Parts: sequence; C-alpha cells; structure tokens
Amino acid sequence: MTRIGYTLMTEQSGPRELVGYAQEAERQGFDFLVSSDHYFPWLDEQGHAPNAWVTLGAVAHATERIELMTYVTCPILRYHPAVVAQQAATLGVLSGGRFLLNLGAGENLNEHVVGQRWPAVGERHDMLEEAVEIIRALLDGERLTFEGDHFRVDSAKVWDLPDERVEIGAAVSGPQSIERFATAVDHLVAVEPDAEAVEHWKGVRSEAGLGESRRIGQMPISWHPDPEVAARRAHEQFRWFGFGWKVNADLPTTEAFDAASQFVTPDDVADAIPCGPDLDAIVEAASAYVEAGFTDLAIVQIGDEKQQEFLDEVAGPLAERLKALG
Repeated sequence: MTRIGYTLMTEQSGPRELVGYAQEAERQGFDFLVSSDHYFPWLDEQGHAPNAWVTLGAVAHATERIELMTYVTCPILRYHPAVVAQQAATLGVLSGGRFLLNLGAGENLNEHVVGQRWPAVGERHDMLEEAVEIIRALLDGERLTFEGDHFRVDSAKVWDLPDERVEIGAAVSGPQSIERFATAVDHLVAVEPDAEAVEHWKGVRSEAGLGESRRIGQMPISWHPDPEVAARRAHEQFRWFGFGWKVNADLPTTEAFDAASQFVTPDDVADAIPCGPDLDAIVEAASAYVEAGFTDLAIVQIGDEKQQEFLDEVAGPLAERLKALG
C-alpha cells in the first residue's frame, strides 16, 4: 500500500490555517504531512511564507499519529547545518518520533535573503554533502568538531534527542546527485515520477549493501467543482511548476518567477496538473508515481480558499483510493 501525504503549503496559507489543515488531514486518514520551508512564496499571488519549523512545532502538538516531514529544508546558506540538526532533533522529541528530515540544495528564491552569493549547482551539492555529514553526526549524539571546505563546527552537541534517530531524505534530480546522496542519506525525495531515477537510486544503495529506502514524491492538484475555475486558480498560483528544478533553483524573486511564466496559459497548466472535480484523473496522475517505484506520495491542493472544503469533502475518499494504488 502506498503511503499518502498532505502538503502544508507554507507559500499559500498562514501558520494558524496550516495547523488546522494538519489536524483535519490527520482526521481524514492521511499517513504523513510534508511542509515546504520557504522565505518567499513562488509568486506574489500566493501571499504567504511563515516559518516552517515554528509551524511544524505547533503541528507536532496539535496532532497525535501523523508523520511530519520537511519538503525540503536547505541546510547550506540560510541555515547552518548544526542548527538544522538541533531543529530536527527537537521536532523529533516534540512529535514523539514522528519527524523525518528531508534536505535539498535549495533555491535562490529563499537563500538570497541572507546576503550571500548563490553558488553554482556543483558547489551547492558539495555544501549539501558536508551538511549531511554534520547533521548525521549530531543526530547520532556525537560531540562534533568539524572543518570542511564550506562549514566549520566547534565542539557542537545536540542535547535533546528523540529515542530513535531522525532519519534523513535528500532531494535528487539526476544521476550525479543520485550517485552522491543515495548512500549518504536514508530516503529519496523527488517531484517527478522518474522510474529510471528510482532504479538508479536502488541500484546504488544495493551495491553499497544498504537496505530498502522510501521514495517520497509530491504531486499538485487543483480540486474544484468547476474545472475552469480550478485551471484558472492553478495558473494563478502554480504556473511556475513546469520550469523544472534547474530553472526554479536559480530565479531569485517572485518578480522573476512572474516574468518567466508570463507566456504560460491556463491550458498549459491544466495539461500538467489535474484540475477539477474528477477524482479518477487525480488517481490516474498519481499512478505514474506508484508505477515508477515511489513508496510515498504527498498531494498539494493548490490555493487556500478551497482547502477546508477539499479536506472536508474530498480528501478522505481520495486518500483511500490513492493508498489502494500500491
């Protein structure tokens, strides 16, 4: 059975609303929650960007059984990896061991705010590799002194750790990142149903003698009783979605995303994202992830204004149908 998650989209909802949505997602039977970790929304129309870690702390106390994840946190510029380790351990304690830390090499959109230069992708992966090493050591309870090419740590120790070590996933986007991170972390994170990438990941881990891992994906939908309204809303808030990670990672501002997406039409978006009330279309789109070998899939319901109605009327039956895909 596939594990089905609900996305706490910090770019489109305020923190109080997100906590309420998390509680309702748990009631509706979702297996896990993922939270984006942004300083900016992708587009001004989305209108929000609360702190993900504070929000997840509140969610941990407002829920009982549902698993929590970042999707994803960048531990190379805006955060120092030693701080990320402390945050992850604290969430692990607060949630009673329900937290999984997913990491990635980040987007300029969120990292430029600290006033440092934006490194090229190869350097960002070098930085992420060091960050993972630091975070793993601290989550294992080590007192760590570390000096690498990008980070220094001076006699750091995380004092409050959950009973079980917080596991780590990494967002990968191609063969090089798979080769680098498949053996460095516990789980795969990706946003496209790429069966070749999943097989590559599994092969690298198998050759290293490592056990089975989770493959965690994410898929946007725009549920609404009116398909045209659904497509317009998806276009308004998610027209950047089809650019791909290599483009999204480097654009620095919401204005840049607006300019880059000016020629994208509602029909273009509707061709890429299920829009409207048809649950069969959503299930069909999700089946591509299951067929590609994903074990977990988080749904993004686009837009805040129909979020509660989606959770009340649609989410439970949809989650059951999606779980059955596995």
